[in-house]
Amino acid sequence: MRLGTTAVVLGGSAAGLCTAGALAPYFDQVLVLERDELPAEAEHRRGVPQSKHPHFLLNSGRRAIGALFPGFEDDLIAAGGLHLMPSMDAAYLDGEGWSARKRGTMTMIYGSRILIERVLRDKVRGLANVVIREGVAVNGLTMRDGGEVTGVAFSTSDGDEHIDADFVVDAMGRGSSVGGWLVAAGWPEPEVQTLDAKVTYTSRWYDLPSPAERPPSWWWRHLVIMPTPDKGEHPAEHEFLVNFFPIEGNRVIACMGSWGIEMPRTTDAFVESARRVRAPLFADAMDRCAPTSEVHLTRSTGNKWRRYDRLRTPPKGLVFVGDSICAFNPFYAQGISSAAGSALLLREHLARAERLDATFSSRFLAAQRKLLGVPWRLAMARDQGYECAVGTEKPPEWRRRILAAMSGPAFSLIVGAAREDAVVDEHFAKVFNLDESLGDMLRNPRVLFGLARHRVRAALGRHRVPFGFDPRAEPPATDYSPENAAAPAAAR
Repeated sequence: MRLGTTAVVLGGSAAGLCTAGALAPYFDQVLVLERDELPAEAEHRRGVPQSKHPHFLLNSGRRAIGALFPGFEDDLIAAGGLHLMPSMDAAYLDGEGWSARKRGTMTMIYGSRILIERVLRDKVRGLANVVIREGVAVNGLTMRDGGEVTGVAFSTSDGDEHIDADFVVDAMGRGSSVGGWLVAAGWPEPEVQTLDAKVTYTSRWYDLPSPAERPPSWWWRHLVIMPTPDKGEHPAEHEFLVNFFPIEGNRVIACMGSWGIEMPRTTDAFVESARRVRAPLFADAMDRCAPTSEVHLTRSTGNKWRRYDRLRTPPKGLVFVGDSICAFNPFYAQGISSAAGSALLLREHLARAERLDATFSSRFLAAQRKLLGVPWRLAMARDQGYECAVGTEKPPEWRRRILAAMSGPAFSLIVGAAREDAVVDEHFAKVFNLDESLGDMLRNPRVLFGLARHRVRAALGRHRVPFGFDPRAEPPATDYSPENAAAPAAAR
């Protein structure tokens, strides 16, 4: 059922493109207004500086985008995206050493942010009633008495323009001005929850050697090095979260990030820091590749939730998706998937709506609050433990110390149990992919049993799957999946 003549989406990044797909069945015309000139191919642009860093497309995001744009995943893979099983295709260093390689329940699509957006743009341009206007600066909203948004004012190189709209979606990202426009029009300032754990990350792109030129020990496609659990003296680089992240075109993004530590900004400093991380494989792998970019550094990484859902009377004809309402620490790979989830949720609410009144806005915001609460609490569970964190959600010092002391061991316990218990592995994959909250997982009796059993077995030295392989050696290529029970079990 058509709900109006024109819907306008402010912003043409991943959140805005997904939203255009959600709106298309319910309006005669959907207009996407984007500040940048959008490239035809997978290229970087000024409005998405984070495109130069790794991006995970979580399973929840894959499903949401696939529901909005059937065939998206096949098109992404056809364009060069890699469909991998991390537990088999990634070398993972957690705790004291490398984890064992084994089959798991989770698969992922690897690709660059610019490839994901290019495929999304192709999908959107295939919708007959969607128009993307580029090089547009949005200047404000028009409203009528009673709190209803009725249009958008914008400018192009040809001058100022205005378009009447039955519905507007803010997808302008972290720097959105929409909240300020609402305040100027008489709405109260929305409550804003923040937590900035001072995450900085730095990346450099490389061409991989051809498959024939790679060392025989390179069974892995993705390399992950988690921060050290060591509390003694060690180089600052041992605190880094490191990724050697595969993307399309036989390329990788080498990325190092940290909480509250100054990161390298030059190519020489980047290479020097890489040699000090706690596994030499990272720098060795970089040495075998050909660099194709300078070093890209990002520090705008704080968690920020604009609580429009707590306004007594939300504006009619306006909703928010992506970072414009809730932005996450990018370390946790929640952004695109959360935005796609909001867009799919919007489509579901439009399908049931008879009119786009205040009741519609309130119901959507309430449902979106529940959706966003899952990744938000997951981000808080980690970032609240850092002494350097600042913001409204910074806990009292006594609680922060408890979180800092417990979060690392708790995560290692879950990862360890997931190695040996299929049920824990399944639920951990659901939490990672935003299909289940961490709280629901930890209230599941079967998961609690699996964690307790693993703890007892660990105390008795009765591990089913080895772990803790020497981090200074190559990660073991042996497949330790249960069906390969005869595999060697020696570790450490």
